[in-house]
Amino acid sequence: MTTKEIADRLIELCNKGDFETAQSELFADDAISVEPYSTAEFEKETKGIEAIKEKGEKWNNMVSAIHNMQVSDAIVATSSFACTLRMHVTMKERGEMDMTELCVYKVKDGKIIEERFFM
Repeated sequence: MTTKEIADRLIELCNKGDFETAQSELFADDAISVEPYSTAEFEKETKGIEAIKEKGEKWNNMVSAIHNMQVSDAIVATSSFACTLRMHVTMKERGEMDMTELCVYKVKDGKIIEERFFM
């Protein structure tokens, strides 16, 4: 898959809330996920697709409701792309939150090898 095809497929799946399929289908086994900063819940850097999936499950367990989620169209370069993810959610411990992240992805050999989030 080209970088644009990966970006389009990721956005399609994320807009459906199907992050697990996106990870299984589009991410390399040794992919890295980088958060803006470490928190009590999440390390700054997560290595490997299985650990990334576990991080996603942990996130899902923290959310009591997703009210709205939108992923922008991608800006695509040769081996990277970026999009924004806006979520309006209710967290079990923190209540309602409206947040927007810039999501930047690196692609190599037809797979996402890194995702990096900026608030």
